[in-house]
Amino acid sequence: MRAALAAIATAAGLLLAGCATPPPPPAPVPSSARPPAPAGPLADAEAAIRAAHGADGSGFVTLERAEDALAWRLALIDSARDSLDLQYYVWFGDRVGQLLLVRVLAAADRGVRVRLLVDDLNTMLHDMGTVEARDALHAALDRHPHIEVRVFNGWQGRDLLSRVAEGTWHFTRLNRRMHTKQLVADNRAAVIGGRNIGDEYFGLNADFNFHDLDVLGVGPVAREASAVFDRYWNSGWAGRLAPAPASTARLPEPSAAAARAIADLHADPRARAILEGRRSWAPELSRLAAAHPGRGRVFADPPSRDEAVRNRMPETFRALLRSARREVLLVNAYIIPDETFVADLRELSARGVSIRILTNSLSSHDVPAVNSHYESWRGAILGAGAVLHELRSDPAIQATLVETAPVRGRFTGLHTKALVVDRERSFVGSMNLDPRSEVFNAEMGVIVDSVPLARELAAAMERDMSGANAWRVAPGPDGALRWTSDAGTLDRQPARDVWQRVANVFFKLFPPSLY
Repeated sequence: MRAALAAIATAAGLLLAGCATPPPPPAPVPSSARPPAPAGPLADAEAAIRAAHGADGSGFVTLERAEDALAWRLALIDSARDSLDLQYYVWFGDRVGQLLLVRVLAAADRGVRVRLLVDDLNTMLHDMGTVEARDALHAALDRHPHIEVRVFNGWQGRDLLSRVAEGTWHFTRLNRRMHTKQLVADNRAAVIGGRNIGDEYFGLNADFNFHDLDVLGVGPVAREASAVFDRYWNSGWAGRLAPAPASTARLPEPSAAAARAIADLHADPRARAILEGRRSWAPELSRLAAAHPGRGRVFADPPSRDEAVRNRMPETFRALLRSARREVLLVNAYIIPDETFVADLRELSARGVSIRILTNSLSSHDVPAVNSHYESWRGAILGAGAVLHELRSDPAIQATLVETAPVRGRFTGLHTKALVVDRERSFVGSMNLDPRSEVFNAEMGVIVDSVPLARELAAAMERDMSGANAWRVAPGPDGALRWTSDAGTLDRQPARDVWQRVANVFFKLFPPSLY
């Protein structure tokens, strides 16, 4: 993941930093989510769900297939009539990033209020030239009468040298990153999950693509998501970028930026098919009446991090895990356990709870540094009674779920963060099971009480854990670990090439808290 690698490089460069922590920048004028749009396609969709399941229930759709995840984001943006709130850790300037930006601009042009909040570690659209050019684009967007752009925990200096100097003095503050991912349309529908905005999250990267998961919720769950958005948007950690310098005074209007992005996309055959598709989403929206009924609660860490305010997501997740009576199915891309996690597994196993876990193998990893610190815990996880699976880099689901035709990446990586308990309750969100997510990042997720949704997710997890898609890790007769799948049995962990194995050793030199 480009964002993860950039974060690792930034953190490594700042390890020499001091730990002085100035107060965060002052927040701009507060604003709140608008009431649910009184009319429009999303209002109609919620009305149908309410008629079928009552006023307190929401409807939920799993977004597992990459193409569906992109299509539903486009559907919500194109269908919004009153408001769009978008909150993302990273928004790349590639095909997907430009495509969604074009559609967000089109929504603003028709009068939809857009609030866009992105983490400033890499900065939105960071593939689009220099930092100055990216900031100029931000300023152009922010000038639109219906768009406001804010960045979370912004760098005061905008060039690389200024950032290095700032990191030297303010490492503790800059180490707090907003890792959340959500989109809320008309305060009626929300997409929450693991996907950032970029080609590899939607099956359009020619190098590699992620197997990931979001959930679309329509109904009261959207208002809970909006409350989380407002908490971050109005915190002292979210602010506008400084005014653009005089050298960029003549910025292109957003419509011109949109025209350029559209031209770039039409030149790319992989994106052209998406752009030239129909723009009416009535058939899809009409099917939301049959979405899985349930009640969802959205949880999030506080924006700030200090001695008095601790992250809440780890304990929220553990409480759900510990509540299991019969079965735990856990899929998480980046696992660096601790003794508490292993003790929880041991206690669940002692109560007769079945535990199955899926994470990345070294071969499917985009961040081998995580594997460097995870691999020593395999024995403890197995000893605690869990069954352990690791994703293959060439899973059978690659062509059908992970990639958007005709793209074919070199390998598949896992990016999902999900948990199913007793096939009754589910968690989908942004939180990895590693020190960075537990301590340093701000994370979010939704817990859904819905038997139909939980059963669907459980079936998908079991498919992903099968030998066609994953290696099962277990001791052999001699006690040494073996990796077994439909491809055969290995006596050492699978890797794509020798350089992955070298990197796996090299990153052991650094503390696990970096990752």
